[in-house]
Amino acid sequence: MGRLRCYPSDTFDDEWALIEALLPPPACETPAGGRPEKHPRREIVDAIRYVVDTGCKWRALPKDFPPWRTCYGFMARWAACGVVGQIRDQLRKRIRREMGRAPGAVATVIDSQSVRAAETVGRDSRGYDAAKKINGRKRHLVVDTKGLPLFVMVTPADMTDRDAAKEVLFRLRLMHPEITIAWADSAYAGQLVTWSKSRLGLTLKTVSRPKDASGFVVLPRRWVVERSLAWIMHARRHARDYERLIQHSESLITWAAITIMTRRITRRSTRRNGQPASRETVRD
Repeated sequence: MGRLRCYPSDTFDDEWALIEALLPPPACETPAGGRPEKHPRREIVDAIRYVVDTGCKWRALPKDFPPWRTCYGFMARWAACGVVGQIRDQLRKRIRREMGRAPGAVATVIDSQSVRAAETVGRDSRGYDAAKKINGRKRHLVVDTKGLPLFVMVTPADMTDRDAAKEVLFRLRLMHPEITIAWADSAYAGQLVTWSKSRLGLTLKTVSRPKDASGFVVLPRRWVVERSLAWIMHARRHARDYERLIQHSESLITWAAITIMTRRITRRSTRRNGQPASRETVRD
């Protein structure tokens, strides 16, 4: 018997069907061969989602999950070989198709968020953001016009938005050549607009806050990415940056986005079918 799926972060059956189809085949099923995996992949994914949702230490995983070193190892390997990014992209394309839109986005929105870093974050990958008075890291997120994530990059917090945006936009252009325009706030204005147009063929438009505005103001285009950052912050792991390696921080942010998208897809299918999806499954 497998474990009873009782945590809010556990995958439903239809969620797991989405994710399982996008994972690479086990090594034992490839021509190169390898040992069969000891633990079901669904339990590995549930463990990763549990860490992201609750913010607990890897060593503090409940005993009904596989050993924490196994779960951490799968998370690190999937992050290193780009599996997590591929899952994110395929889910985003599916949602866009269901909305009646083209799979590839041509318009995007970019923004950054500075967060405090825990003592586990080394000095070489953290910095002090004087504007926000935060010692930690900065997350740079690119989403489409519906708030679905395309790309995430984490840097030390002392890196300016303009400097980081050159790397973000360059890598985004390589990954998604169909993109033609990006909206951003006034921190990305100046020479970056000219550079992105001449070097990347990408139109960068800035949306400034009205001069006579006071208090909170919803700004056109910019609110979309700010809402996406708020969605990601619902996962407690991202209230602060705990990851020793930047690529692991990027991977877990992407896992939070993947959970949001799988819940969105399965919620629609559940409403259409009128049947609640089950979490309780038995391992063969």
